[in-house]
Amino acid sequence: MKKKIALFALCIISITSFAHDATMKPFLDALMKKMTLEEKLGQLNLPGSGDIVTGQAGNSDIAKKIEQGKVGGLFNIKSVAKIKEVQKLAVEKSRLKIPLIFGMDVIHGYETVFPIPLGLSCSWDMDLIKRSARIAAIEASADGINWTFSPMVDIARDPRWGRIAEGSGEDPYLGSQIAKAMVNGYQGSDYTSNSSIMACVKHYAMYGAAEAGRDYNTTDMSRMRMYNEYLPPYKAAVDAGVGSVMASFNDVDGVPATASKWLMTEVLRRQWGFKGFVVTDYTGITEMVEHGIGDTQTVAARALMAGIDMDMVSESLLNTSKRSLKEGKVTLAQIDAACRRILEAKYKLGLFDDPYKYCNVNRAKTEIFTKENRAVARTAATQSFVLLKNSKNVLPLKKSGTVAVIGPLADNKENMPGTWSVAADFSKATSLLTGLKEVAGSQVKFLQARGANLDEDSLFEDRAGMFGKSLHRDSRPAAVILQEALDIAKQSDVIIAALGESAEMSGESSSRSNISIPKSQQDLLKALLQTGKPVVLVLFTGRPLALKWENDNVPAILNVWFGGSEAGYAIADVLFGDVNPSGKLSTTFPQNVGQVPIYYAHKNTGRALKPGKWFEKFRSNYLDVSNDPVYPFGYGLSYTSFGYSNLKLSSNALKGNQTLTATINVTNTGKYDGKEVVQLYIRDVVGSVTRPVKELKGFQKIELKAGETKTVSFSISPNDLKFYNYDLKYDWEAGDFEIMIGTNSNDVKKASINWVK
Repeated sequence: MKKKIALFALCIISITSFAHDATMKPFLDALMKKMTLEEKLGQLNLPGSGDIVTGQAGNSDIAKKIEQGKVGGLFNIKSVAKIKEVQKLAVEKSRLKIPLIFGMDVIHGYETVFPIPLGLSCSWDMDLIKRSARIAAIEASADGINWTFSPMVDIARDPRWGRIAEGSGEDPYLGSQIAKAMVNGYQGSDYTSNSSIMACVKHYAMYGAAEAGRDYNTTDMSRMRMYNEYLPPYKAAVDAGVGSVMASFNDVDGVPATASKWLMTEVLRRQWGFKGFVVTDYTGITEMVEHGIGDTQTVAARALMAGIDMDMVSESLLNTSKRSLKEGKVTLAQIDAACRRILEAKYKLGLFDDPYKYCNVNRAKTEIFTKENRAVARTAATQSFVLLKNSKNVLPLKKSGTVAVIGPLADNKENMPGTWSVAADFSKATSLLTGLKEVAGSQVKFLQARGANLDEDSLFEDRAGMFGKSLHRDSRPAAVILQEALDIAKQSDVIIAALGESAEMSGESSSRSNISIPKSQQDLLKALLQTGKPVVLVLFTGRPLALKWENDNVPAILNVWFGGSEAGYAIADVLFGDVNPSGKLSTTFPQNVGQVPIYYAHKNTGRALKPGKWFEKFRSNYLDVSNDPVYPFGYGLSYTSFGYSNLKLSSNALKGNQTLTATINVTNTGKYDGKEVVQLYIRDVVGSVTRPVKELKGFQKIELKAGETKTVSFSISPNDLKFYNYDLKYDWEAGDFEIMIGTNSNDVKKASINWVK
């Protein structure tokens, strides 16, 4: 009966949505007939919030443009009061009363901040990830926002690139699943609810493959690689119904993405069927002048011709398109198409029916940073942490004795939300020390010291402490700071070393050529180890770091990324064993920066290093380091252990569209209840083109009590074997395949099949 009721409700929603869309065309046809050219170009204009101040909005420069119909939307204005005041200008003072759309960088939560996206991806929990986006949408919409510049789905295989923190790692399959979950979380089933907001998938396309890991840099790759490895998450978001797409800064095939008709029209609209609108990134149009493809008018015209609909900040389309139209460089049809797509988005959001739909002051008071939302954020953080090492079961800690908490991130709540937490109130975040004290109880005595500054270079530390995320640098001599830490370390039973990156050492414009823990902190860690006390490294980072020395020498390492509003509590939950860690890496951790780029789904060479070998002359390897990562993709430990056995295939030979069932037994062989991410990989052994040594094709996160065994089953069809061949035809090829199931990309059980068409 419940299923029938749910189905009936879904049908009602679908019928309502269809009826709403049916009225859209005549409404917009009539509206556009009334619009002047200047008003149409105004819809294409997305300036920043500029000098908007509550109570003075009507006197601002932007206000005058809004009244003249020269603004389509604004972004990064916070609060219902401000947004309602500005919306009034559009719907009460402009000629056609067209409402504005309001966007914000709601990247991993609003005021309730979830783990950074790279950390959240390590949960491998799609329901949890979707729920995080749903909560972000509820909070943002309660504060007047109806459009988020998220999800960021760029595949990234170079940890030098700071924006790896904002995405879901190196794998197109995992990234695609997360893209769908995020879009569905933000947008819901439709836009009829005032708690659903429009998502914007970014950065289209291939932004995560910037040369040298340097932000905004050139991208250059084959189209076969684009289609197989980098484009799938964007397409997954489009297939999920994402309302908007953001163009990337980088060039592709020698053409900046913002001017690429192949990307914006041929692939996005014709091949994928995208119906929403495309917005540039911040000043993306005028930056093409620096790329060297023309002056402002020229690049603006190229962007419009390529398929760009909305111009973020530069106002190039607003200021040059009338002249370009007169000179025949753009057409009225192109302007109309861009304008209409933006108006359609506003119509679907319900803004023409109620421009103040997202301006309910009661929601703003009751639905933001709630106890319930923070509880979900705390759970999400615990699921994102990855236990990298736990020698001699140092963890979990006992809730007794004396614990020294040492490091520049030990008592720094401002950095816990991580990069791109623009709506967060840092005063409400929780530091590690605070979380430890509240979770551990009165039987644990905590001692705390800095031990070292984030980095020896004060200027570097300034760059790494922007946007209100200060490290509160200690100006005393380094030797004095260190000795203070060693003195309290000697009084403790165990040492928690809170080290790594600050929040703004990753994120936009935060590329690093050295991806090790800064030397000042390494020196502190070495000194703490020399005390002979057990040391737990609580590692804060927004990217994979080079941790070979740490892995070789530190007894226990818990990677906590940046866990969000509730980070301090969540870390304590895991350290003291209230939660058993279950995160799995969504990126490969190299031994050193010289191995970069390093990722699991690489291709073989004709001179691949033989299994078990460290070095062999005239093979593909290094003189000074093995080919192995420190931690492979999919890796993550638990306080318990899991055994895999009895891999079975329903057949070793299949034909046509038959489905293969692969099963494996997974046993919790340890003493704690725990969760395990069971991962399925497939290798196409022989292809018409070279194929990766393995590709993720499925995963299941299961929960097992101590001693329990579960049989995990995967269904595999020819769709799971498809790829884009040399001619960019998406199909599968008959032949031999390896089926691999295991706990990470390196540690798998294997079986072989032959599949013919």
